[in-house]
Amino acid sequence: MEEKILKGTISFVNYEKNFATIEYLQGMKKKSVNCKTDFESTGRKSHHFRMGDTVSFQLRLSDRGDKMTACNIKYLYNTELDLLIQRAAIENRFSGYLKKTGDKYFVKEWNSYIFFPLQLSPWEKPPVETAENEAISFCLINLDRPNSIVAELFSHNYIPAYKKAVQHFKNEIAIDAVVYKVSPHGIYLNLFDDKIQAKLPVDTAETGSIKEGDIIPVLISHLSNTRIVIKRLIGLAS
Repeated sequence: MEEKILKGTISFVNYEKNFATIEYLQGMKKKSVNCKTDFESTGRKSHHFRMGDTVSFQLRLSDRGDKMTACNIKYLYNTELDLLIQRAAIENRFSGYLKKTGDKYFVKEWNSYIFFPLQLSPWEKPPVETAENEAISFCLINLDRPNSIVAELFSHNYIPAYKKAVQHFKNEIAIDAVVYKVSPHGIYLNLFDDKIQAKLPVDTAETGSIKEGDIIPVLISHLSNTRIVIKRLIGLAS
């Protein structure tokens, strides 16, 4: 016989150990139950659970058989998250605290206590340990995909090579890039003394003549703090 479907709210999430606590009412009595959040191990698509998520679930005995656990958890909505998304559409600037769980960084929004994964640039120095629990300003990215929303800091600490790349991009300055790998999928290059990596699409007519260690002059055709696109300059001596 199918267990009764209950409804509750996520009151705690442990991102390092992949479990959450759900608070719910049974009759007039307030109860809580834990659940696993690493759905990928069961073949289900993961949901990034947050404080305040309203979910439906069922109860069953834990694997050890000593207590009840929540299963078949389905995300329904999060009112606090919806309010933050609405606010971000008007002014996308929030205050919060930096948290580190394992090797991952999160930002906890000041008022809602919702945790957002922190998106760092590949060319950005990670926050120092002393920054944990310090007030910071951040914006939210991927507002059209609530399950994929991440935080980005307003203040960045980029490596010198990225700052150099910005100048080369703005002024259309050629760069001598060094080939470190050639494969059927592309030509992989080091820029600025191997501090930044980029990829050129494979040209079957020329791939055979390119080898590791070759120097290829390139221009940056697109640059953001998460992505770099380059194009080869033909006819220039390296």
